[in-house]
Amino acid sequence: MSRNRTKFVGNSRPFASIYNALLIQVSRLDLSLSPSVTIAKLKAHEFTKGDIVYLFHAAAAVFWLYIMEKPAYPIKLVIPMLFTIGLLVPLTGQFLLPAIPVLAWVLTYYSSRFLPASSRPPISVTVLPTLETVLYGANISDILTRFTHPVLDVVAWLPYGILHFSLPVVVSIILWLFAPRPALQYWASAFGYLNLAGVVCQILFPCAPPWYELIYGLTPANYGMPGSAAGLARIDALFGGTGYQTTFSGAPVPFGAFPSLHSACATIEALFISHFFPSYTRYVWAYVAVLYWATMYLAHHYLIDVVAGASLAVLFFHLFMPESLRNLEYHPVSSNGAARGRTKYEIYDLEDRRRNRGIRPESPDSLSSGRRSLTLDGDSQDITVSYGGIMSPNPPDSAAPLILPSPLPREPVSYEQMIESKVDGVPSPPKASSFHQAKG
Repeated sequence: MSRNRTKFVGNSRPFASIYNALLIQVSRLDLSLSPSVTIAKLKAHEFTKGDIVYLFHAAAAVFWLYIMEKPAYPIKLVIPMLFTIGLLVPLTGQFLLPAIPVLAWVLTYYSSRFLPASSRPPISVTVLPTLETVLYGANISDILTRFTHPVLDVVAWLPYGILHFSLPVVVSIILWLFAPRPALQYWASAFGYLNLAGVVCQILFPCAPPWYELIYGLTPANYGMPGSAAGLARIDALFGGTGYQTTFSGAPVPFGAFPSLHSACATIEALFISHFFPSYTRYVWAYVAVLYWATMYLAHHYLIDVVAGASLAVLFFHLFMPESLRNLEYHPVSSNGAARGRTKYEIYDLEDRRRNRGIRPESPDSLSSGRRSLTLDGDSQDITVSYGGIMSPNPPDSAAPLILPSPLPREPVSYEQMIESKVDGVPSPPKASSFHQAKG
């Protein structure tokens, strides 16, 4: 019996894939400007215990706005007014609501500068260098700062002073365009609460960074001391500017060495990229390794700060991961369809449950990070859906698109029939004609 094969092949060119994905995602947006739509949704919403977190954010926002001195009252009231209007308008509200954790972190970080020094905890100067020496046998950050070179300065500056501020936006756009739909909400929550927790920790446990030890030694610190650009001052001198020196001297949290939010952000970015786009794993973790080194080379963090920030990122990555996104299965293949490496089932000698569902994961047309397809076996119909690009511009709502019901009837099968239908030593579902013969 002849087979019918249907293929949907997307354009593999990167710019075409991005353009197509952008068109699809824009078409899904709510373009309404009527606040009545949002009010109607709010009335129909069934409140749960999880909504209590918004009360926490509201109370924290009132506190930070109250102590905020710049802009002064009543101009600072424009901030909550604009935010409320943005939430009520469906077009902007669909972005602002998931971004609440990120906005809470930004507000906390900025307004913390206005906390009175008398109510702040004392600044620790000796704890971090002492712990680093005890745990690692030496002050690693001090060793890394002893030899400097303009080339090394630029290599450290790019991830620490440029990519650290731009990559979160890039990751957000990539997840919005190519990842499953819950991924962007997951990213906003994990990234926002990670930075919020880090800033709160820096406020409650202020610690002097390595540059303080280089400038002032181990003398006691106070909140009147300005921050320092440390190694980034060499970048200012290299380009003839004072941007980093001005920025760091007026930083809201100059004694926020522990934990390192630079290492935390880089780690959680790498975790997201390697989870949703595993073919880029080696590249993002190479960037993370360079940033880890840069934080210490530029005298902004101790090694223990880097370890703490990375550990915090791993915690929030798994803490906020929804169950639907935990088991994303990818099988790498080359552009010509040849296998490029082993699957996790082969590495750990696990039984592939998809074999029992009529899906061949080791076939050239398999789901992978580069070329993805789905092949269903059966005499009646063989359907193959494949597309190129980083990720499907129209990803499925389900995080497990391969978990499909078997297309074949579940009838008793004799031992001889199973032997005849073996594929690569693993029993596969018998042909549909065998069932008709068995019934006859």
